Order: sequence, then C-alpha cells, then structure tokens
Amino acid sequence: MRIAVANDDQMVAAHFGHCASFVVFQEVEGEITDFQEIPNPGHRPGFLPKFLHGLGVNVIIAGGMGQSAIQLFEEQGIEVITGCSGNPEQVVQDYLSNSLDFSAEPCREHQH
Repeated sequence: MRIAVANDDQMVAAHFGHCASFVVFQEVEGEITDFQEIPNPGHRPGFLPKFLHGLGVNVIIAGGMGQSAIQLFEEQGIEVITGCSGNPEQVVQDYLSNSLDFSAEPCREHQH
C-alpha cells in the first residue's frame, strides 16, 4: 500500500492542495519500507487526485480537504483521511496501527 501525506515543513499540511509536498510512504505487512518526498506540482481543480493515483497512492492523509476533492479522490479509489496533524511518519505509523486520531470532517471554508 502507498500512503501520501500532505506535508508542510515536516508537519501534516492544514490543506492538502496548497501543501509544499507529499510524502509518499510504502507499506508492506504493516511496516513502512520506504518513503519519498514529492514536490506539489500545483493545485488545479481535479488534478491532484489523478496525479497521486498515477503514483500508486491508495490513501491520502491531510489536515483538511474540501468535499469535492474528497469525492474526486474516492472516484480514483483513494481513501481520504482528514483532520490529522503532526509529523507525517508518526501519522502514518498511527494509521497503520489503527490508533490515528482524525476528525473526518471536510473543509467548508477556503482561507489561505
């Protein structure tokens, strides 16, 4: 499984579309086996779900995301986890151990 985390300064980004990069973790049998940081290629409507799908991402984790973006990710078969904060690697470890604290509420405002 490949898990992408929206990243700003080694913290989960508050809004996925405007993050500096995505840290993409490779998981095998519940363990992180590799990761790479990929610069955000730019926020354009509908682009990032397809971009991350093309990288083989199965899960996206972010602080916040709008409902239409969530729907676009789900159409690509990508699970969306929002309402997260903290260090990307720790967040993924918590996700893999089923102990991740998240809100699952979509963003309703775009204040950047």
